[in-house]
Amino acid sequence: MKAEIISIGTEILLGQILNTNQQWLSLRLCELGIDVYHQSTVGDNPQRLAQAIRQGLNRSDIVITTGGLGPTVDDITLDVISRVLSKKLIYSKKIACKINSHFGRQCLKMPRENLRQAHIPEGAKILENDVGTAPGFIVEEDGEAKGRILVALPGPPRELNPMFGRFVAPYLKKKTGSDWVIKVRTLSMTGLPESAVDRKVKDLLKSPPPVTVGIYAKPALIELKIMVKAKNGKAAKALIDKIDRKISARLKKYIFGRDGETLERAVGEKLAKARKTLAIAESCTGGLISDRITNIPGSSKYFKMAIVVYSNEAKISQLDIPPAAISKYGAVSRQTAIEMARNIREISGADIGLSVTGIAGPTGATRTKPVGLVYIAISVPKKIIWKEFHFKGEREMIKFRSSQAALDLLRRSL
Repeated sequence: MKAEIISIGTEILLGQILNTNQQWLSLRLCELGIDVYHQSTVGDNPQRLAQAIRQGLNRSDIVITTGGLGPTVDDITLDVISRVLSKKLIYSKKIACKINSHFGRQCLKMPRENLRQAHIPEGAKILENDVGTAPGFIVEEDGEAKGRILVALPGPPRELNPMFGRFVAPYLKKKTGSDWVIKVRTLSMTGLPESAVDRKVKDLLKSPPPVTVGIYAKPALIELKIMVKAKNGKAAKALIDKIDRKISARLKKYIFGRDGETLERAVGEKLAKARKTLAIAESCTGGLISDRITNIPGSSKYFKMAIVVYSNEAKISQLDIPPAAISKYGAVSRQTAIEMARNIREISGADIGLSVTGIAGPTGATRTKPVGLVYIAISVPKKIIWKEFHFKGEREMIKFRSSQAALDLLRRSL
């Protein structure tokens, strides 16, 4: 079956809110083996919305609308759907009571405007809203678009998500009458540019159906998405595993996670498994690496401490970096990075010391030390690992790329 999603709301078009519903619904439909061929966003305009719904019913088996089911005058979805489908709006006493109870639980009197939400197109299946006041509904079209299905859902994700899971997903699964599933796996990697990854998996990117492999570039991160369609979950997993093994054989040392696993989580798991503790000395990243590490629950098991030594004076007073070394080599240098890593390890008593120092810009550069120059060092007993980087971008991007490089160097050293 083919589906499309229509998001309704001028605030979405103006960029005032982020539309996460389209992504969430696409993932859920994918899990049901339903192909999403179209997505669109329409403002609060009756004519344009009617046109979008008619077009959707003409080309798709399932049309899902989100938003516009509220009680205010700019909530037009209910009226427009009623007009497009030529169905009367029927008052539901049951829905009215439920809406009234919603306000009663908050010790509030129900505004009369909310009674608009107690009307549903004739013959529609009501989808109860246990969070808000706007019910959803499903209409099986019996007019010109006979056999098509229209699903209307409220816009707020806290209302939409449980409503879809409780009512819509079981309904669509039954309607499809098939166990076909679409599965997606994402392989995340860092340390290689997109072009280099493309070279290594070019043949897999041309995989014929039912397998699709796509490459997606993000800041300091490359994702390879494997999508397969199969008759059941077991067959889909077997197909994905086969492609995963091929990719891993070529890019294993660059891959740090799957299906949204972050680099900081991968590092944390390796630290915990190795029973090693970590301490960090940061300069140009300003605490970003420590922030990412501590975003992971349970990080106290392996993370001992961090210190942000942004100025030369702080490096000297807090980390005992020799003033002569800073005078000779500079705060942004291999020598200073090594001293920072070694000294934070000794001061903290951690197994591993990690340091970063660099020039995030836009000021602070010299002829020999440009913006984006970053040194990262790792200290363990009897061994030092260090690396020089030259990052491009604005200040915040250089800081993020530095944190990504530091975590990846730590991951590889583990």
